[in-house]
Amino acid sequence: MDADADAAAPSPHRDQLSVILPRVLIVSRRTLRKNKFVDFVGEYHLDLIVGYGAVPVIVPRVTGVHMLLDSFEPIHGVLLCEGEDIDPSLYAADADAAGLSPEEFEEVKRLHASDTAVDREKDSIELSLAKLCLERNIPFLGICRGSQVLNVACGGTLYQDVERELSKSPAGGSVATKHIDYDNYDGHRHPIAVAEGTPLRDWFRDSLVEEEGGGGGDGMGIWVNSYHHQGVKRLAQRFVPMAFGPDGLVEGFYDPDAYNPEEGKFIMGLQFHPERMRDPDTDRFDYPGCPRAYQEFVKAVIAYQKKLVSGSTSSVGKAVKLDEEMEKKRKVIVRSFSIARNMYSAVSTGREKIIMQPSTESELKAGAEFLESNTALSVQQETRLKQMGATVRNGGSYIQRLKLNEEREKLARNVMGKMSADQLSDLLSFYHMMSQICSDVLERKLHFDVALD
Repeated sequence: MDADADAAAPSPHRDQLSVILPRVLIVSRRTLRKNKFVDFVGEYHLDLIVGYGAVPVIVPRVTGVHMLLDSFEPIHGVLLCEGEDIDPSLYAADADAAGLSPEEFEEVKRLHASDTAVDREKDSIELSLAKLCLERNIPFLGICRGSQVLNVACGGTLYQDVERELSKSPAGGSVATKHIDYDNYDGHRHPIAVAEGTPLRDWFRDSLVEEEGGGGGDGMGIWVNSYHHQGVKRLAQRFVPMAFGPDGLVEGFYDPDAYNPEEGKFIMGLQFHPERMRDPDTDRFDYPGCPRAYQEFVKAVIAYQKKLVSGSTSSVGKAVKLDEEMEKKRKVIVRSFSIARNMYSAVSTGREKIIMQPSTESELKAGAEFLESNTALSVQQETRLKQMGATVRNGGSYIQRLKLNEEREKLARNVMGKMSADQLSDLLSFYHMMSQICSDVLERKLHFDVALD
């Protein structure tokens, strides 16, 4: 083989990198540059993820991406970082409202104009990813806004403006705290008290000094960089606080039942920015513990990937086969769903109302019973299944019709709410199985096409 051909041949080691290195999804933030929207992710985050041995995969903040997250599989970890305020309607019920007057809200918008412009598409993408991580125990690290997304995804709430609401709250600390400085983004620091018996305490153990704090036990803590005007108000029940500001604000939290990096478990939110706590001249971190959140997160990501690989090794290369009984059930259910789909299409396209024949009603009953025998799916699973069913029902035109289908989705949600668990679980298993079959057939077809070329 000549040298040119040798140089052109792909390296087998390079081809294997996509399989060997774990993937961490990071959602971009949108900004306006030269009258055009530009998506970006802070380079500090990317450097740390790469430096500890994972591959950052940027999820663009564009319309419809929240419906295409399956395309980013395999997902071994998710890092969510800064961005605009989360839509208050996603967490603020009437009984838990901010208690700010309309005039105060306007003042907040004026002071924090770059952050108060709600980005609902980013909200949808990031909440979907957070719920996916919670559902499948995928390692998750939330920094700043990312920690707020995690808390909201688990049922927690936020202060819509920390400074104003904490000053009115009897739960607030006695020391006013400046959490944002627009004139000194990277250089701003404020103290936090780090709670004992937490990962954060372990990471910064050798750097702790006595600080004023709102609940850190012995009051030992560090000085951190932050850039936010919102924050955790009611911490979701599953989480344990790791740090508090002098005003009592929760500055970090984690799920102790989902924290063991060596076993691929990591669910954590930090309101402050450890990645930005550096000397401006040398780029050295303020404390040796600053990069530990990323280091332990990537450790968990690598372990999670290894678990997935070891769990799927036995099934690699084997075609999925249905036994005779399962195949019979599948045909009955597919027939029932096909009839329902045709009826749905007829109604949605404005054709005349269909008169249901007794035979048709009987065939529909099989699919109805299949769905109605389900109970106790998680909200995340129910949402994913609903979206999957809608996609099958509408085929390729689903995304285009999405905005026109709000009323139909509401009706569908009511139907899904009456489902019970066993058969929904069967349905979910069925679609997983069909997906596996599809992947197997597609792979063989692709190999065949390559062979022809």
